[in-house]
Amino acid sequence: MWGVPLHYWWWVLALILIAGEVLAPGVFLLWIGIAAAVMGVLTWVVPGLGALAQAIAFVILAFASCVFYWKFVRARLARNDDPVARTLSRRGEQMVGQRYVLIEAIVNGRGKARVGDGQWLVVGPDLPAGTEVEVIGVDGALLKVRAVAP
Repeated sequence: MWGVPLHYWWWVLALILIAGEVLAPGVFLLWIGIAAAVMGVLTWVVPGLGALAQAIAFVILAFASCVFYWKFVRARLARNDDPVARTLSRRGEQMVGQRYVLIEAIVNGRGKARVGDGQWLVVGPDLPAGTEVEVIGVDGALLKVRAVAP
C-alpha cells in the first residue's frame, strides 16, 4: 500500500494501540497492540500472506494475547504476596504494631500521636498526653491505638 511494506503498517497500528493504552488506560489496547506488533513480524517473515489470512491471524493473536493477560498476568498481579508492595500506598497499614507517643491527650476517644516529624489522629481509650501507645488498626486516616503496658 502506497509503496510502504505491509509489516510497517502493522507496526504503526501497534504503536497507535499502545499509545491509546497510555492515553486511556484499560489494559486491552496494550495486548491488542502486542498482537499487531506480532503481526508485523509475521508479515515481515511471510511477505506474501493474504489479507484474509492476516485478518484471521490477527484475530487469533489478539484473542490469545488477551487470554494470556487474563490467565497469567492478571492472576499473578492479584496474588502478589509481597507485604511491602501491598501496603506501599497505604502508610497507615504499615504502622500497625508500631509504638508512638501521644502529643495530645485522647479525650472522648480522639487524640494525636507523634509519627516521625508529623502527627496523626488516633482513636482509643482516654489517655493523657505523653503516654506510649501501640497501633492496633487503621480506619482511613485514623490510627486505632491502645496503651502500652509499662
